[in-house]
Amino acid sequence: METARTILSLNAGSSSRKFSLYRIAGGAETLLAEGAIDGIGTPDTRLWIRDGDKKPLASSEIRAASGLLGEAFDALERLKLPAPDAIGHRLVHGGPDHLLPERITDGLLEELRRLIHFAPLHLPVAIRGIEEVTARYPKLPQVACFDTGFHRHMPEVAREFPLPRAMRAEGLRRYGFHGISYEYIMQALGAAAPSRIVIAHLGNGASMAAVRDGKSVDTTMGFSPTGGFMMGTRTGDLDPGAIIYLLNQKHLDARGLERIVNYESGLIGVSGVSSDMKTLLERRASDPHAALAIDMFCYQARKSVGALAAALGGIDLLVFTGGIGERAAAVRAEICDGLGYLGVALDRARNVANSDIISETGGQPVVRVIPTNEDLMIARHTRSLIFSASA
Repeated sequence: METARTILSLNAGSSSRKFSLYRIAGGAETLLAEGAIDGIGTPDTRLWIRDGDKKPLASSEIRAASGLLGEAFDALERLKLPAPDAIGHRLVHGGPDHLLPERITDGLLEELRRLIHFAPLHLPVAIRGIEEVTARYPKLPQVACFDTGFHRHMPEVAREFPLPRAMRAEGLRRYGFHGISYEYIMQALGAAAPSRIVIAHLGNGASMAAVRDGKSVDTTMGFSPTGGFMMGTRTGDLDPGAIIYLLNQKHLDARGLERIVNYESGLIGVSGVSSDMKTLLERRASDPHAALAIDMFCYQARKSVGALAAALGGIDLLVFTGGIGERAAAVRAEICDGLGYLGVALDRARNVANSDIISETGGQPVVRVIPTNEDLMIARHTRSLIFSASA
């Protein structure tokens, strides 16, 4: 009989630390608890934990400026939840050589430190999380799951930038992100997955992927998670001439440019109000800037669907996922409006109800809403890598 394992999934962001505790045995996957430390770097840093049925278990303010995961571990122990047998981490980037899930060793950690320039906004936080776990549980196995891995099969014509060959050889190319989410969606589709799929992961960070026969052949994000279409606070793709203008005429240094393209643009930059789509939708009728931000987001996303459909030679299935993709019916409707030439036709009632299938009966392509679960995907990889031989 297969041994049950308890796996903790960690997702370290710039302003939050999210975690989920799973019990996995064979085909049974049980969420025991999930939580987060939100508002990191602000006076309102809080820890919350709830059980698998969304019942609150703990909520408290956090005053510590460091060792934040320790606060979460203390809370999990006070709740007498099972201790993890292994811990899996989401890592945004592993450079050109680290794509598949790997057991974390001193050697891999040192390599990740050398790769920080690939993802300076994300890797330092993830590395600190690994170090915090190691300090508290030095013998506990840890696994790195890379967000770029799903896109490793992209053909050269989609992967490479039109830059001098020497720069491309240094790893300056399109990697793609949200891969753990895309992988989960493909597992959820299973054998029913058709040949040509466009998956739209829409959240504060947003991207799309073109999937042919289970493999990513193109995606909207590129060298970094800043690329693609506009997002909550990120520009998405920006004319290089605009970058040169900002450097030369506004005398920005690299840090200033980074601040603009990653934190002050996108929905919040256009609206001047919020990066939260729900807030903007509530203000849309009375605030023209909020309305423009939504219109631009949907317009750019619609163009991305068309471009990826062209890369696939057509589309059999369009999947919406992520916070916006799963819950914002108005955004889904506006993105799909104008895609009739691809055969996209939404059923209004199904869309408003956030149904699984939101396209018209018998319509092609089928349009679906599938909730993603990156944490469960991380837990699956961790269990498989560490315990598959001893199951």
